[in-house]
Amino acid sequence: MLSGIMFLWFILTALSVAFVASDIRSTPESRVLKWAFVLITAYSGPLGAFLYVLGCRAPVPGLHSQYVSVRWRQVLGSTMHCVAGDGLGILVGAVIGSLLRLPPPAHITLEYVLGFGFGWTIFQALFMRDMAGGSFRRALSMTFIPEFLSMNALMGGMLAVMALMMANIPGTEDPQRASFWFVMSMALVGGAIIAYPINWWLVAHHLKHGMMTVRRPESSASISLEAKGRVGHGATTGEHPVKPPTSAALWGMAIVSITVFGAGLITFVILPGMH
Repeated sequence: MLSGIMFLWFILTALSVAFVASDIRSTPESRVLKWAFVLITAYSGPLGAFLYVLGCRAPVPGLHSQYVSVRWRQVLGSTMHCVAGDGLGILVGAVIGSLLRLPPPAHITLEYVLGFGFGWTIFQALFMRDMAGGSFRRALSMTFIPEFLSMNALMGGMLAVMALMMANIPGTEDPQRASFWFVMSMALVGGAIIAYPINWWLVAHHLKHGMMTVRRPESSASISLEAKGRVGHGATTGEHPVKPPTSAALWGMAIVSITVFGAGLITFVILPGMH
């Protein structure tokens, strides 16, 4: 029964990735989010394709900017951005840790470090450096806190789902078996759900951007970028400057994210021993 479900899942995932990779080329979205949606669909199969259509693919050409300006779509873009980069690093860490047969503490540490590293240095700072005046160092500084908060929530959710599924599905420790990739896919979906509320807070306080609209006019080689003011520290919305959150608010959200990560970690440690 489970083998049939996994086989169907991977077939639908392949079809979904092919659709998103082909269709998103004509969507006036930023390059990083185009890559993000392709990766997300590879992680989450038909769910990723559904989120792309519902959250990013404007039903009428020329209305993408208005379509994605809704807050929940902005937060979806922010979350997808996080899960794409962090998830790639986490998957690499999971494969390496499994092949090396690392003990659970080292395994989780490797996944966290690689997930945070991929997400922060590449999908956040590298792709966002234009918003930091072209400075990679400034982009690293701007994106560290948002990445830290989002990564903690993602990893906490993933660990809880992994604990539940690994305790009930055999063969999940071996990257050469389909069950390993199925569990990691479900874990990334669970992590994305947990990370969404924190990304809502980050977007609302302009610490992360959401969807963007990138157009290349036929008469010019320049690119028009419409980010609705959601471009990080120091951004503005219309004529009103964005007021950054207080230090107390940032510390509060840091505690929340660490608590979520800690809860997932405790679940991962305790749950397998109960079966």
